[in-house]
This record gives sequence, structure tokens and C-alpha cells, in this order.
Amino acid sequence: MSSDLPALILGVLCGTGGTIGYVKTGSVPSLVAGLGVGALYTYSSQRIRNNLPYGIELALLASTVLAGSSVPRAIKTGKPLPQVLSVLAASGLIYYGVKFMQRE
Repeated sequence: MSSDLPALILGVLCGTGGTIGYVKTGSVPSLVAGLGVGALYTYSSQRIRNNLPYGIELALLASTVLAGSSVPRAIKTGKPLPQVLSVLAASGLIYYGVKFMQRE
């Protein structure tokens, strides 16, 4: 599997999720956060695919932002959506963390 594919998938999932959150509940923060993190993942995917610098670092940043917003909510509320977002964020952190360490 190419290193850019997980970031692309996470980007699409975040962007779609934020849009669905907005449509269902009218939550502007969900829309902004989903599209923002999704755009960051998608941009990192393009950089990784084109062998440009800082692609993996951007994917790590997007995963950190996603984890920073979802993990506290998952712990506090125990609701499924923050838990799923936390798992996605952890997956991105692990995958791109390993890729970053292998590069060094």
C-alpha cells in the first residue's frame, strides 16, 4: 500500500463526516473541523505521493489535531462518534509515526 493512501482515506472520511454532521445537526464547528482536518490530510497525501517534503509530518499534524479534539470527547461522553474519530486519529498517528521513524 502506498503511504499516501491512508491520508487520502482519512481526509475523505473527515471531510465527509464534518459535512454529514453539519447537515444532520447544523453544527458549523463540525463542518469547519471536518473540512479543515480533511483538507490537511488530503494535502499531506498529495505531498507524499509527489515525494515532496513534509508530507508525513503534515499527516502526523492532522492526526494530532484530530486526536486532540476527539479523545477528550470520547473519554468524557463515551459516545460512538468521538470513539471512532479517536480510533482513526490513533491509526493515523501510529501509521505515520512509524513512517516518520523509518525515514530518519
